[in-house]
Amino acid sequence: MEFLFEFLFTPLSTSGLVFLFSLAAVALVHLNTRPKPLQPPTDLNRQTVGVAGGARKSALLKSDNLISYMYEDGKTLYEVFQRGLRVSGNGPCLGFRKKGQPYQWLKYKQVSDRAEFLGSGLIHRGQKPSQDTFIGIFAQNRPEWIIAELACYTYSMVAVPLYDTLGPEALVFIINRANISTVICDKKDKAETLLDNSEKKLTPLLKTIILMDSYDSALTERGSKIGLDVLSLKDVEALGKNNHHRPVPPKPEDLSIICFTSGTTGDPKGAMLTHENVVADAAGVVRTFESVFVPVPSDVSISFLPLAHMFERVVQTVLYGVGGRVGFFQGDIRLLPDDMKALQPTVFPVVPRLLNRVYDKVQSGAKTPFKKWLLNFAIEKKCAEVKQGIIRNDSMWDKLIFHKVQESLGGRVRVMVTGAAPISPSVLTFLRACLGCQIFEAYGQTECTAACSFTIPGDWKTGHVGAPIPCNTIKLVDVEEMDYFASNGEGEICVKGTNVFRGYLGDPEKTAEALDKDGWLHTGDIGKWLPSGVLKIIDRKKNIFKLAQGEYIAPEKIENVYIRSAPVAQVFVHGESLQSSLVAIVVPDPEVLPGFAEKLGLKGSLEELCRNQELKKAIISDLNKLGREAGLKSFEQVKDLYLHPDMFTIENGLLTPTLKAKRADLTKYFRVQIESLYANM
Repeated sequence: MEFLFEFLFTPLSTSGLVFLFSLAAVALVHLNTRPKPLQPPTDLNRQTVGVAGGARKSALLKSDNLISYMYEDGKTLYEVFQRGLRVSGNGPCLGFRKKGQPYQWLKYKQVSDRAEFLGSGLIHRGQKPSQDTFIGIFAQNRPEWIIAELACYTYSMVAVPLYDTLGPEALVFIINRANISTVICDKKDKAETLLDNSEKKLTPLLKTIILMDSYDSALTERGSKIGLDVLSLKDVEALGKNNHHRPVPPKPEDLSIICFTSGTTGDPKGAMLTHENVVADAAGVVRTFESVFVPVPSDVSISFLPLAHMFERVVQTVLYGVGGRVGFFQGDIRLLPDDMKALQPTVFPVVPRLLNRVYDKVQSGAKTPFKKWLLNFAIEKKCAEVKQGIIRNDSMWDKLIFHKVQESLGGRVRVMVTGAAPISPSVLTFLRACLGCQIFEAYGQTECTAACSFTIPGDWKTGHVGAPIPCNTIKLVDVEEMDYFASNGEGEICVKGTNVFRGYLGDPEKTAEALDKDGWLHTGDIGKWLPSGVLKIIDRKKNIFKLAQGEYIAPEKIENVYIRSAPVAQVFVHGESLQSSLVAIVVPDPEVLPGFAEKLGLKGSLEELCRNQELKKAIISDLNKLGREAGLKSFEQVKDLYLHPDMFTIENGLLTPTLKAKRADLTKYFRVQIESLYANM
């Protein structure tokens, strides 16, 4: 079995060819003994049934009552964890490892006790067990993150994740907006960042920093000069153990977490999520896929997606509710493959960007025409099974060809869930075949906790995001200015249910924009109901989109920066949800460009200069310089551009009568150039 996979990556010999065809014949016989297919629903239209007002709900619901929880003894995040402690028999809960070593595990009771000690320590230091107490968590994924979060839930406090990818200004904004006086962080450099802000009097309310890692006395001395205590997590836990307070559990309607989203322009928005919101979303996901996957205490998930985002939080809630285990990566994404092999997870939450890497790795392994043919032949056979509802990893093709890539993920993955950004249908089909596990695609946003729709077991078609999950209903509303009408099964996606957030912290204006008076969340995405009853994302209401890794992009903001470049007359910034970077179409200023080019030693007509690669690189450099000065993040900077000699005008259909860019028409007009830019990247 080992031979054939290695054969794909070594030169072809005559004996190898004969051996290969022999094995192929055996494989064809083997495929005739494949297992009985999982039958897809006979009428997928019934997966979404109509309710009042044109909304659709999951057919999994027996009544009009949306589910709020999966287990009677798990209606809050605190209860979910305590349930996990009971059903696991105090089994292993949180795993961590050092390079080259096996995973070590904290048991459920250890985690629960440490959370009580930490929470008690916070109370002893003056924090109140109250919905008005917000505790900042500023750390990478690790067991202490969960202990800090659970400490908040144990005493009805509210967790507020902080993360530096939003930029230093956003960190200050969140601490002030949420009135955070205590931040629990992981490393010395984060504590130094917090101290820098406090020394500049940017965060006057911050009074305590609690460090998970060890640190030196210099931090304590810096803090004492400005009235800020720097303590170790170990010491605060010890303080709480000696001054223990009984838990003050929250109610389902109480706030659990404030999740600040990056948004597109302006300050971050703090989505207020209750315990019911998170538990309901987790329950809705489990109820959707339970016909093919029932989570059990032996299930293991790997935690590497940011805990500051709700996708990872919901996945972990599912695991804790059944007494499962969560193993954390070492903190370096480059070591993730090694962590996967050591942990051997059965549940793998993933984003499309990583799935694309797996796809590229498998495709690039077959370097000769014959090896590519063999790989495609095997994929074709496995895809035929997928279309019949057969998802397995024990076929002859798995044993001969795909076992190596399956082993690279630990060899035990039972289910994968992808979200945060769209995934290419061809990649999704390919990976369902070669990985041999259930792969579900979810759609949603922070404001509805995470998922609001989920692909249906048995429907392995691609290009859609499934049906509503049982904790919410979905309706489409007219967007007249874009010619989308609910009567045609198209419109803005609106969500209502037990997973929909309470609003944005301290921002009633933004809350009113997102939530209407009837409680419907307006997502800003344009959807279309397909004949099968599933939802397809087809557009964005505003000129805002996501890149493949999930970052929101506001192109006009970037264009307003780039237009300040002297040789640029017009610029159109473009991105796609299946791509990880931005490109641009630039129309140079015909009066300025010759002088700009001459400084580089370049001459020629406007058309000739537009084709010059050295000139293009110089313009990209100038744009990126302006972007850095304006505070654009790295993912907001264009990576390549096409120089076009002719202006966008009303007459050629690329500008509106008010001289605004017609973005859809520009994308269509420059489709060939855009595809070439991405192909050459």
